[in-house]
Amino acid sequence: MVETILETAGLSKEFSGFLAVDNVSLAVRTGTIHALIGPNGAGKTTCFNLLTKFLQPTRGRIRFRGIDITGMKPPQVARLGLVRSFQISAVFPRLSALENVRLALQRTRGNSFDFWRSETALRRFDDRAHQLLFDVGLAGFAATTAGQLAYGQKRALEIATTLALDPEMMLLDEPTAGMTHADVDRIMELIRTIRAGRTILMVEHNLSVVEGLCDTITVLTRGRVLAEGDYATVSANPEVIAAYLGSEAPEPVHA
Repeated sequence: MVETILETAGLSKEFSGFLAVDNVSLAVRTGTIHALIGPNGAGKTTCFNLLTKFLQPTRGRIRFRGIDITGMKPPQVARLGLVRSFQISAVFPRLSALENVRLALQRTRGNSFDFWRSETALRRFDDRAHQLLFDVGLAGFAATTAGQLAYGQKRALEIATTLALDPEMMLLDEPTAGMTHADVDRIMELIRTIRAGRTILMVEHNLSVVEGLCDTITVLTRGRVLAEGDYATVSANPEVIAAYLGSEAPEPVHA
């Protein structure tokens, strides 16, 4: 039996009478890649924001590693080892790739981000920062300003800064959104690499990515869980196919 690392019970979020997330119970198993999918407006991003505490639920509970995190703030859950990326790449465009990762590594100093300290004082982070850039395929871009990186490289840099926090669980918000096929393949390979020793929960629209990476898929529609299982199971579910009609119907799995 695989241990559950993140679970919700009756999770709901209401906005002025509209239920964006409606009684969602979710269980993510340790060491797996788990996807949240669904048509536009299904509640995926709201659910993600609830899990990472950027929103507070109207009802329901959230537990991470057995700890009730329902009332916690984002920095608190990040310190517990639950760290997220964002759909829009969140890097400092005027800093180099190395400096971006080094800032994330500074969290080992506590709450202090020493923008004003000397270069010499911060060099103790360089070896680890270079290793993280190597891990995400950016070894040759350490001195490159983040704003000059290609879109796929910016997403890789964001993953490096997320890894700098040494998370036990990563939540990736549409990690391949807006990418070329070549960039999608590179990010998929990167996710396969970084999953060792970690759990990943991702929101993703590209169903070929979901099929190629994910152990378990939860399908949301109108804020509720419609189906759950592996890709073969959910892609053959008539209700899932109907929910996707008019947007992006899952392709059947071929033997």
